[in-house]
Amino acid sequence: MIKCAATIGWATRHHFVADDGLCETSPAQMATPSRKKSPVNFLLFIALLVIAAGSAVYAFLHPGPWIVPEVAKQVPNPLKASQADLAAARKLYSDKCADCHGDTGKGDGAQAKKYDPPATDFTDAAHMSSVSDGELFYKISQGHRPMPGFKKRFTEEQRWQLVIFIRSFSASTAPAPVASK
Repeated sequence: MIKCAATIGWATRHHFVADDGLCETSPAQMATPSRKKSPVNFLLFIALLVIAAGSAVYAFLHPGPWIVPEVAKQVPNPLKASQADLAAARKLYSDKCADCHGDTGKGDGAQAKKYDPPATDFTDAAHMSSVSDGELFYKISQGHRPMPGFKKRFTEEQRWQLVIFIRSFSASTAPAPVASK
């Protein structure tokens, strides 16, 4: 018997040649025929890829409910309503909020129809009386798609002034009671 060397990848394997002079190889060393790629499998892969991408885009563009931490809901407004605070907040509101929430706070601003969920109607007394000042402050500060957060754009005092101003749109300016611990 004669020794035969076969190199496969990085390993050299030694085999013994049979009496007929042919080198013996294992099935692992034999070339396997290439599988034909099915167009059905390819189309299925593309379809799954499109579904996954679509789901990701939908999740990004349609956020879940606006969840405000209980701790934030319990924060009272440190400011008392004054004409100076209302005047200062009116300028901020006109500049940054009225495009969506409307000049009169009804959620009917020029840009309102472009967004889902729709802008809040601040004139809805029933809704506004169920929302605490801390909750409004949190929502103004943090934002929730499509509304941007204003924590870095407005000072804390300006955001509290906006809470006072927003309450002025509804007939009921009394905030929801803050639950005591």
